[in-house]
Amino acid sequence: MGKRGALRAFWQLFRGYWNSEHKWKARGLLAFVIGLNFFGVYLLVRINSWYNEFYNALQQYQADQFWPLVGEFLGVAMLYIVIAVYAIYLRQAVQIKWRTWLTDEYLSRWLGRQVYYRLQVLNSDTDNPDQRISEDINQFTNLSLQLLIGFLKQLTTLAAFGVVLWNLSGAFTLNLGGQEIVIYGYMFWFSLVYSAIGTGGAHLVGRRLIGLNFEQQRYEADFRFNMMRVRENSESIAFYGGESAENRGFHERFAKVISNFWQLMKQTKLLNFYVNGYAQLAVIVPLILAAPQYFAGAIALGGLMQTASAFGRVQDALSYFVESYDTIAQLAAVVRRLATFTEHMEDAEGVQAGIQRQAGGSALTVGELKVQLPDSRVLLENCSLHLPAGSRLLVTGASGCGKSTLLRSLAGIWPYGAGKLQMKAGSRLLFLPQRPYLPLGSLRRALHYPATVSGSDSELQAALTKVGLEEFTARLDEIDDWSRILSLGEQQRLAFARVLLQKPDWVFLDEATSALDEPREAEMYEMLQKELPQMGIVSVGHRSTLFAQHQQELKLAGDGNWELRPI
Repeated sequence: MGKRGALRAFWQLFRGYWNSEHKWKARGLLAFVIGLNFFGVYLLVRINSWYNEFYNALQQYQADQFWPLVGEFLGVAMLYIVIAVYAIYLRQAVQIKWRTWLTDEYLSRWLGRQVYYRLQVLNSDTDNPDQRISEDINQFTNLSLQLLIGFLKQLTTLAAFGVVLWNLSGAFTLNLGGQEIVIYGYMFWFSLVYSAIGTGGAHLVGRRLIGLNFEQQRYEADFRFNMMRVRENSESIAFYGGESAENRGFHERFAKVISNFWQLMKQTKLLNFYVNGYAQLAVIVPLILAAPQYFAGAIALGGLMQTASAFGRVQDALSYFVESYDTIAQLAAVVRRLATFTEHMEDAEGVQAGIQRQAGGSALTVGELKVQLPDSRVLLENCSLHLPAGSRLLVTGASGCGKSTLLRSLAGIWPYGAGKLQMKAGSRLLFLPQRPYLPLGSLRRALHYPATVSGSDSELQAALTKVGLEEFTARLDEIDDWSRILSLGEQQRLAFARVLLQKPDWVFLDEATSALDEPREAEMYEMLQKELPQMGIVSVGHRSTLFAQHQQELKLAGDGNWELRPI
């Protein structure tokens, strides 16, 4: 990403909140924070004038002026402290509000239109979306405000103290070849040249930090994600005895973290040498430049100290980008990651669903359905089905022939294919995968998922009893990791309880009874037919016992061919 691309990406990320429905409150609070910083600059100018009065009083032994000047300083200093504290506090308040808005926007886009799923299906190279939303947005808002407010403050400081320094510098006469050249405000011009050289040097020394910061965040996230995978699949790894293999994977990823961090350290060390050397020279330079006027009696001690202070303020303002280069490098890396994530989400949002849904009739009708893989290999072609309400269809075929992919297409989440799906308007569909998803929280929440409103206790308890999980009826509000507590068979039965509670018009089961014994499997299907006789069922499975629970078989060959026959 070039400089123009980076600036364009930053602006796209930056402008959203400030033009949103919260724009007036946001702009007002930001303006107040900026105003506090401007007032802080005014107090610094007042303290700079105080230097002149105070050191002149010391030089002239004016004891009667000492304590009044000390009192004045304490008053101005206390006011400056209050202003500085609240400027930071309110800036953080702006950051919280901005981060909240951006997080809501990204979560809505990531979860909307199954973007979180399509990013994986489309083989997007977006790594660790969770880190983009949780960490990168936080860094973006923090660093952006820090740099923006800091820049405006330093710009105001430059304007205020530039005038002070110009007036204090007077004129410097340079004799070149017998010709006198008078330079007015020479210390201001020297500070400007010194800062320009310093900024250019900082860029040359620190430009590699942008790429290194980007890679460091990626390697850290990959290392953390690998540990999360072990935690989520701990039982499978334990059965395999895969600790050594996992440990090797950890070390490989951690080695990348350390290797990149060493490069980051070395580059930061060079930049710190440069920045600190640059800053220390700026301490002595104004004294050297003002010394001739002081020793000539043109300025008093107070004027010398005021000049040194003003030069330091101007120098700090002009050197803002030198001292902030590491922060700018971090922000550039964050913008690059968020811009890439946004671009990939836009690509995923632009992908049309493979199957078009239409309303009409009481049956579920599939017309000219084509299902293929990302590499364009066709799994199913020109498939047409007509399933009246309450029908029960079993999808069979060898592993890899596209049975689960067919259900993904019917669900509208598989983008590779085409066709039409027609059903009664307002029909509710529910898909049960082989491994049910149990959200974190209470058993009640896991039971009525994906609905956001829970039924009554009696309804939930009755559903649990019908699927053989009556021992959990007293634990509805117990918060725990239920995917760890319940066996896979119990999780699959809990998914059947969801069907009873939500009462969909059609339920699609993708090997949803694979962990149940055959009698329990038959019991679950018979219960659905008894409790929800008008509900249609489409199942994917390998067991021969499933034929007794269905009316038709759709057999897939995996090469585009298919066969529909009655059972």
